[in-house]
Amino acid sequence: MPRVRKQVASINVVPLIDVMLVLLVVFMITAPFINPGQVELPSVGKTTATPSQPLEVMIRANGDMALRDRARGGEEVSVTSASLAFEVKRMLKENQPVVISADKSVRYEEVMNAMSALQAAQVSRIGLLAKPAR
Repeated sequence: MPRVRKQVASINVVPLIDVMLVLLVVFMITAPFINPGQVELPSVGKTTATPSQPLEVMIRANGDMALRDRARGGEEVSVTSASLAFEVKRMLKENQPVVISADKSVRYEEVMNAMSALQAAQVSRIGLLAKPAR
């Protein structure tokens, strides 16, 4: 009885490795000579409107709140968290931004409560005031 031989299928990867090493050397040599593309950023025209002065909601370290309207001279008006929305509606001009400046030791929850009160007063532009790092 004759013996049946099975064919063994295999792929020789040595030529593939040779080609990949040649490509790697080519890219390593040519990469330093390629200049990175320059990005040309669009320019913005200057606006003719002066920026509006924000209405500032101040939250002190002890939890007291005050409003300061910088457009009207900057005098402070003490408010409570319950009357914040009413006072902001009363003092706010159309499309005037509102910024919250809180002491760094104030709990984040108090800042979020102030933001919720401002959103209830339908203030569309709310920002947070921070001191830049030195």
